[in-house]
Amino acid sequence: MRPSVELPLVERFRLLIARRLGLQFEDAKRAWLADLLVRHAESAPCDIPTYLARLECGAARDEIGALAQELTVSETYFFRNIEQFHALRECVATDRLRARAATRCLRILSAGCASGEEAYSIAMTLRDMLPDPSWELVIHAIDLNPAMIRKAQCARYSSWALRETPIDMQQRWFRRDGSNLVLDDTIRAAVRFNERNLHDDDSEWWPSDFYDVVFCRNVLMYFTPQGARSTVARIARALAPGGFLFLGHTDTLRGLSQDFHLRHTHGTFYYQRKNPRESAAADAQPEDTCLSDVTSPMISRSEEGADDWVEAIGKAAERVRMLTAQAMLPSSRGTASSAGCDSHLGRVFDLFREERFADALGLVQALPPESAQAPDMLLLNAALLAHSGQFNPAEAACQRLLAIDPTNAGAHYVLALCCEAAGDQIGARGGHQRAVHLDPGFAMPRLHLGLLARRSGDLDAVRRELGQALLLLQREDASRLLLFGGGFNRDALLALCRAELCASAGVL
Repeated sequence: MRPSVELPLVERFRLLIARRLGLQFEDAKRAWLADLLVRHAESAPCDIPTYLARLECGAARDEIGALAQELTVSETYFFRNIEQFHALRECVATDRLRARAATRCLRILSAGCASGEEAYSIAMTLRDMLPDPSWELVIHAIDLNPAMIRKAQCARYSSWALRETPIDMQQRWFRRDGSNLVLDDTIRAAVRFNERNLHDDDSEWWPSDFYDVVFCRNVLMYFTPQGARSTVARIARALAPGGFLFLGHTDTLRGLSQDFHLRHTHGTFYYQRKNPRESAAADAQPEDTCLSDVTSPMISRSEEGADDWVEAIGKAAERVRMLTAQAMLPSSRGTASSAGCDSHLGRVFDLFREERFADALGLVQALPPESAQAPDMLLLNAALLAHSGQFNPAEAACQRLLAIDPTNAGAHYVLALCCEAAGDQIGARGGHQRAVHLDPGFAMPRLHLGLLARRSGDLDAVRRELGQALLLLQREDASRLLLFGGGFNRDALLALCRAELCASAGVL
């Protein structure tokens, strides 16, 4: 039986892991971290305080690698999420080959490459796309787990690792050796593996404008919020303007970066780095001067980096309650302009609750221009326009917002509503899918995807989307329901979901 560890030592260990590796672990993992700490201190061998001191001084690189083997998840397989490789071959590579015609070299980074399946899948996808032998394909692959790097360099895999690999690629690029499959040397030669910590700002691996494509899939979700933001900033800097970023299906850039356009082809989402002029224009957007202390129910740009979306929504809801209360009392904030702004917006939300959308819209549009162009005000304006049936102006407001923040899920949702109103079911479905991708906890686009599926007769999609909407609506924040619910309250929306599910499935 292992000795117990004092909580301050476990917390010190957890903070060290966050600082050195960028990884975060919840309170529920404390017992597991304590056991890990004891085992590694015993194998050092030394007492726990001495072991922690060695790690903190930065001298124990081998030990960091040993910890990484246990702290990271390395399960993967060839052509995982194969639709992304279709997009890579048919859209991304074609674009980058044109852009690199002068240098005749494509550079790809597989960040968090694990045992190499992703990097080799990229090589197999792109091998035959090079226009002639004078072109070079260089794939860099990095991971902080030394055991995974060694496995990747051996390039020997089980049949299970090839379960999603097309048969023609299996036959062309692998040969059987006993129970294993060995990768062809032509593909192996295209990939250069290195043990590196993605969390480190290492200039050798993040040169400016260097890579054409970066794969960083299913990695950011394990990072601390600050670690994720720093990593994405390094990727953006290292990608050439117009270069592409592929994330995992559970990852999103919402709240992490304004440097990318969202792309959607081949049934998958990915990102393209903006050119410097576009990024500079987004950074130059005026900050919200009228709403510096109290804003709309939306998440402002300064708050998008909050540690947790639910926490951020809670803060937004509290601001709405404060705003409404202040609108009913004489202002004590000091200046006539701020008092007028608070009172003005307090009335907007009163009208919202009363479903008097046209009246609320008139008040929003009477705001000073510098306030009306703030991101959350643009979204509020777009939502009110859509609720009032003014879909063309609503679409224009969304496009202005997306020029500032392409990852704003609310803007994509309102755009989808505009498509629905125009009878464009394909556009509506795509907009709602973008909103869901950017914010998996957003209930309303799920609901609309279910209703669209009902109209097209896709009963499996009806059950899937409305089932998700039913779960999400029960914990959706009241302020978001107020803004996006079109006048329906939580109970009415839940009843709608249940009725549609009942009609499609024949059960309650």
